[in-house]
Amino acid sequence: MGRKLLIDKAGVPGIRGYEVYRREGGYASVEKAMKNMTPDQVTDEVKKSGLRGRGGAGFPTGMKWSFLAKPEGVPRYLVCNADESEPGTFKDRYLMEFIPHLLIEGLIVSSYALGSHSTYIYIRGEYAWIPDILEQAISEAKAAGWLGKDILGTGFDLEIYVQRGAGAYICGEETALLESLEGKRGNPRIKPPFPAIKGLWDSPTVVNNVETLAAVVPIINISGEEYAKIGVGKSTGTKLLSACGNINKPGVYEIDMTISVEEFIYSDEYCGGIANGKRLKACIPGGSSVPILPANLLLKTAKGETRMMNYESLSDGGFAKGSMMGSGGFIVLDEDQCVVRHTMTLARFYRHESCGQCSPCREGTGWMEKILKNIENGKGKKSDIDLLWDIQRKIEGNTICPLGDAAAWPVAAAIRHFRDEFEWHVDNPEECLRRNYGLANYADPLVAA
Repeated sequence: MGRKLLIDKAGVPGIRGYEVYRREGGYASVEKAMKNMTPDQVTDEVKKSGLRGRGGAGFPTGMKWSFLAKPEGVPRYLVCNADESEPGTFKDRYLMEFIPHLLIEGLIVSSYALGSHSTYIYIRGEYAWIPDILEQAISEAKAAGWLGKDILGTGFDLEIYVQRGAGAYICGEETALLESLEGKRGNPRIKPPFPAIKGLWDSPTVVNNVETLAAVVPIINISGEEYAKIGVGKSTGTKLLSACGNINKPGVYEIDMTISVEEFIYSDEYCGGIANGKRLKACIPGGSSVPILPANLLLKTAKGETRMMNYESLSDGGFAKGSMMGSGGFIVLDEDQCVVRHTMTLARFYRHESCGQCSPCREGTGWMEKILKNIENGKGKKSDIDLLWDIQRKIEGNTICPLGDAAAWPVAAAIRHFRDEFEWHVDNPEECLRRNYGLANYADPLVAA
């Protein structure tokens, strides 16, 4: 069993409350950081750890912190991105719901390192019950002296505020999140300037997601050097994964990124194999926005090649043969799943969630959804497949924020690896109708509706 740094205490009765969390060693990292380390030393430990952002991009966290501008007389802000809206991803929800003090502790240490005296948690609107849990944890931490004025007699002041979002996926993009936090429409900003220079209220700002900030706690407790020994290569530390789909044991798992994809899927310690004795068809390893991979590019080959559960191995081969760790949303598809229908569902999501600011995304996502719906409903043409490829290619890289890429990549990967399935839909329209609607009539009004 791999080492657990974040959810090892999740099963302790009462761990959501301050007394139990403190009894189990909670807030030790705050004491260590504030009493024995300077803010720069805390940042250095995070750099040594090799911690990469756990929200999707995988950018080195310590490096991101070091970019923060520190002009005289200008406030600095830390914002926790808890707008976990990527389909298939629910690990941050797990942390906030069951171990909220771990996040609060990470926020305090990180705020101390960055010189932020007002720190914000921006939480997904659909997580309606979790803000109350976080507010309770903040109140308990403040009552115990971990928040407020002159924390631990160090002269450092800090307040943490919870801001509920309104249910917009686009606000998971850091600049759209800042716009929303300021009370504006959640449209992504053009960069530069980057938030580290001009972020919240035009002040230097760092935005990190929940898992990233929670990971700061074990880094300070065991040291960045020890943390870097866990994992492999540039994939250091542990990683939380939200496993779902056609598996026997869906849930949140913590791995140390030295295991293979095959072990993660089939081991009883993790996913427990494919549900109902089916065969693996494909997997999306990092949330809905990353490329889907077929079974032959995931499992051990006859040549002994193995795809590992880490940043480098998952991306090996580029998008032609690889994918991304992404947000850690591990979605498994069995042999009975329809890739065309699955891709159509994702296209519908991205069309709905586009802010509409960029023409390629605003028009292209809707166009892709329409074409995919036609193919799935037995009304597609062979030329539609090439048209889909052309549309996604013209969306990727041509938008202000990565939502355009997130919409394009699933379509590109589905066509790249499962083109024969798209062609089957075109060649067998009546079978598509029977399968989807129990119909054999091309002109049935249910399809037109």
